[in-house]
Amino acid sequence: MTKVVVGMSGGVDSSVAAALLKEQGYEVIGLFMHNWEEDDDNGVCTSVTDYEDVKRVCNKIGIPYFSVNFAKDYLDRVFKYFLEEYEKGRTPNPDVLCNREIKFGPFLEYAKSMGADYIATGHYAKVERKDGLTYLCKAKDTGKDQTYFLNQLNQNQLRDVLFPLGDMVKSDVRKLAEKYGLSTAEKKDSTGICFIGERRFRQFLKNYLPCKAGDIVDLTGKKVGEHEGVIYYTLGQRRGLNIGGKSDGNGNRWYVVDKNIKENKLIVSQGEGEELFSEGLVSYKINWIPKKPDMTEFDCCAKFRYRQPDQKVRVKIEGDGVRVYFSEKQRAVTPGQYVVFYDDTHCLGGGVIEEVF
Repeated sequence: MTKVVVGMSGGVDSSVAAALLKEQGYEVIGLFMHNWEEDDDNGVCTSVTDYEDVKRVCNKIGIPYFSVNFAKDYLDRVFKYFLEEYEKGRTPNPDVLCNREIKFGPFLEYAKSMGADYIATGHYAKVERKDGLTYLCKAKDTGKDQTYFLNQLNQNQLRDVLFPLGDMVKSDVRKLAEKYGLSTAEKKDSTGICFIGERRFRQFLKNYLPCKAGDIVDLTGKKVGEHEGVIYYTLGQRRGLNIGGKSDGNGNRWYVVDKNIKENKLIVSQGEGEELFSEGLVSYKINWIPKKPDMTEFDCCAKFRYRQPDQKVRVKIEGDGVRVYFSEKQRAVTPGQYVVFYDDTHCLGGGVIEEVF
């Protein structure tokens, strides 16, 4: 019998993925990853409560379950990078890195050591295998499609992966969870960065990267307020600036348009001005799925953040990286995030946004 090890998170998606595979006749094992050791603001270790949900679901389905601790791997491979990027004033995406470095890294190796033929997760994505290559494809539920977060996976990581939810929409997943009598059927989806959970993000970051307060200045250099630490803000941000309406302003909202790390200044503008928009970007290293394109210049679509509609772009390959030209100017394209390329149905790959122009 084909053995599948399912990455169980304690959420409804991975619960239903495991139940579906069991129903389809696979030998299924649930494996919970313990990636983070800190309690949340309420003194609760969320991984402990999530593992309890995993136990309940696996007992209901009738499959064995195990827990494995990857907390040190996570600190070394993901969290260290996350902090380094913020220190540089960039906005990283640790969830992309977690998939490449943990879920489809040590987790995959551990599952193989258990004799797994495949691993499976509750991601909304699909794989297609043809001509000796594995293609990463968009999920049926375009609103939940998670290929953006999987853009750094390579052929070895994708070759033996199953995504049971790829042809389902979220509402049907919840209905199935109810049908199977799973305790996670009503559990709300987790939001934000995996290790932060429901905590206030800025407060969390201050524990690791304490910063000096400084001036918030407008485009002329005039001081309009004070920030708590320039690295805690991101391009396009308009909440939490605490500068409100000013008598000499134009009445529009203030937006972060740049960060001067060297001088510890946060640069803002009133209204959706040109300062927030760019015509293109540069990425130094692209992970191509399934292989590097034959053409050095081509048209396709791209996303610069999760859940963004596909944007038309022209891609020019330069060595390992690319220069990307937007068909329409894009708002708040942020260094440290990922540019991810698509054709109609496939995720072609992606890379870290290094510069915008």
